[in-house]
Amino acid sequence: MANWFECKVRYDKLQENGAVKKVTEPYLVDALSFTEAEARITEEQTPFISGEFSVSAVKRTKIAEIFFNEDGDRWYLAKVGFITIDEKTAAEKRSTSLILVQASNFKEAHENFVKGMAGTMADYDILSISETPLMDVYKMKVVD
Repeated sequence: MANWFECKVRYDKLQENGAVKKVTEPYLVDALSFTEAEARITEEQTPFISGEFSVSAVKRTKIAEIFFNEDGDRWYLAKVGFITIDEKTAAEKRSTSLILVQASNFKEAHENFVKGMAGTMADYDILSISETPLMDVYKMKVVD
């Protein structure tokens, strides 16, 4: 299971009007620890940022799963309520999970979420879907 960390990167960004503005942008990285998350975001961002930058914050997230879609340029957070039945008491139990979905718009985010959940046997309700400020998500690199 992946451990997702939100890392905020602070740097001077050149605006369209030519002005330089200090910005802080959030990214998500898959890492084993806070230290590794900071090292990974530094490695991933170095080629894209000219000049100095700093990692201003690293925090663990509660994201359970991510549905990737290479055509999407935005990230949406789906809050999902899973409904399970306790076998001993036959009582209905609800648990909430956060699932990140990559898409181009809200409608596509909903469709990608439903497609990602297609093989799931569990009953669930979509409690909310909202756009996030995340700039990008970096998966753990697979070594052959």
